[in-house]
Amino acid sequence: MNKISLWEIIKEDFSIAFQRDPAIRSKFELLTNYPGVWAIFWYRIANRLYKKGFKLLARILMGINQIFTGIDIHPAATIGRRVFIDHGIGVVIGETTIIEDDVLIYQQVTLGGVSLEKGKRHPTIKSGTVIGAGAKVLGNITLGKNVRIGANSVVVKDVPDDSTAVGIPARIIKKGLDKSMLSHNKLPDIDKEMFEYLIKRVAILEHALLTGNKNILKEEEELEHIYEAFIKSMKS
Repeated sequence: MNKISLWEIIKEDFSIAFQRDPAIRSKFELLTNYPGVWAIFWYRIANRLYKKGFKLLARILMGINQIFTGIDIHPAATIGRRVFIDHGIGVVIGETTIIEDDVLIYQQVTLGGVSLEKGKRHPTIKSGTVIGAGAKVLGNITLGKNVRIGANSVVVKDVPDDSTAVGIPARIIKKGLDKSMLSHNKLPDIDKEMFEYLIKRVAILEHALLTGNKNILKEEEELEHIYEAFIKSMKS
């Protein structure tokens, strides 16, 4: 199988924006309004320089890229084909990060390390994964294929294939999810569900105290069933 050239990879990087972002209207917009595409472009060049031993030059190039795009990518990171950084401002990709093909990353995402030890200390992101805005993926962990990470989540443990993870720290709350990359509206609101449970439980107790009604077991059992199902989904 023929090895794809750097130029062909770069052409894919630019063309993938038209598939990932329905807002784009023209090639001129692509050139002037997509810092994520430009950050990947300069990374491709810096990564080749880094591998050839021109490490200082590669770092300088990515430093200049950071000034103009607001995106910090270490030139030693491994980034696969058709990776798209949407909006992009504030994205950080650490030195030993591995990102496979067809990954979608939104603004303010950090793929960071939690150790000063040498060696692999940043995440591995498998193909088809979507990382929501503001999410932090920390340490030498793996996000499996087709994973969805909710906005502002903090991920510190492995996430298996075809799963959704949300929260701080992130928990796996769904498997066999919608494979659409833009289906962010289908992520559940954990805080909202917990608050609803607490409000309903307080209402039942208040009713029992005010009325002296002791026949609340049925309502309480129904509420506990809902709560247990919620907790079970969080631990699955």
